[in-house]
Amino acid sequence: HTLFSLSSRKYRMLASAWRSVATSVETQLTATYFRGSSSNPTLLLRSWRTIPRADAPGFGAIRRRFLAVPVICPSLVKLQKLRKVGFRGMHSTLEDVQLEGMEIKILPALQDNYMYLIVDTKTREAAVVDPVEPELVIKTVQEQQLTLSKVLTTHHHWDHAGGNEKLLKLWEKELDVYGGDDRIGALNKKVQQDDTFTIGGLHVKCLSTPCHTTGHICYHVTAQQGSGEGAVFTGDTLFQGGCGRFFEGTPEEMYEALCTKLSALPDATKVFCGHEYTLQNMSFARHVEPDNEVIQQRIEWAKHRRASQDPTVPSTIGEEKSWNPFMRVHEATVQKHAGGATDPVVTMGKLRKEKDTFKA
Repeated sequence: HTLFSLSSRKYRMLASAWRSVATSVETQLTATYFRGSSSNPTLLLRSWRTIPRADAPGFGAIRRRFLAVPVICPSLVKLQKLRKVGFRGMHSTLEDVQLEGMEIKILPALQDNYMYLIVDTKTREAAVVDPVEPELVIKTVQEQQLTLSKVLTTHHHWDHAGGNEKLLKLWEKELDVYGGDDRIGALNKKVQQDDTFTIGGLHVKCLSTPCHTTGHICYHVTAQQGSGEGAVFTGDTLFQGGCGRFFEGTPEEMYEALCTKLSALPDATKVFCGHEYTLQNMSFARHVEPDNEVIQQRIEWAKHRRASQDPTVPSTIGEEKSWNPFMRVHEATVQKHAGGATDPVVTMGKLRKEKDTFKA
């Protein structure tokens, strides 16, 4: 019994030591990668997993994709899905979402980030949102035979803008790099509220949403000249069930961003946010409104998706209004939870302060 106990303790110590080493190495590799000094930035460790079906009605037209890489054991391909890079592997599967006039390619990155390729289905011209892992972006563009012309940067934080300069070095053709903050790497097209541009035949309108950072921009993309629902790419301003921290702004600014500008978009607008934070955020939403059945239903749906490592994006603007407490600061139930103040801006500030220390 004594020998067994000693062996168990030794095993736990070794396991803990290995986890520490793995985390340290991964952190150093990531830091080196973003400094642009990695001698072999495409070094990948590959792993496999099974593919369960986890689609739910109403999620939109979705197509799963495979990364094309050399196959050691071809028989595995029929049963399992390739995952990419790193000690922990890709956090979500690669998926395509079909919308009117466009295709959105969901590209997981880092631990929980999302990059997106926006493709005009007619011209095959494409733009990438927050290309923090440029190798995966280039690989996808080349495999899909797309014309990459633009980079849409939501804000300057390294996990969103940190791949811009490397992408420009690796990509042989000219790229327009959009953003609202001079701190964004490789920025050459600075934009502000209501600026517009095109991706092929797609129409893009810029929404200035300062708070998480002072220069944060959301991009609303539609198939026609400013009409239709389309998709909005919200970075770290609006998450499914939540919002970003107020690093450089105020409750008033986040209220303006969520409850004035983004809420004014058509309810059917698809929301593509910057991180896979849905379960954490919806847990807080349930804490705020425990009797909201829509929240509980979304939690169960999200658990099903994440059990098979499928992304929970996109949601819609209308859905966010039904379950996101930060877009429901006018509701009596949310105001009561936040202390009873009827001022929605005060409610916004109190919710964010509580969320900053909330443990699911």
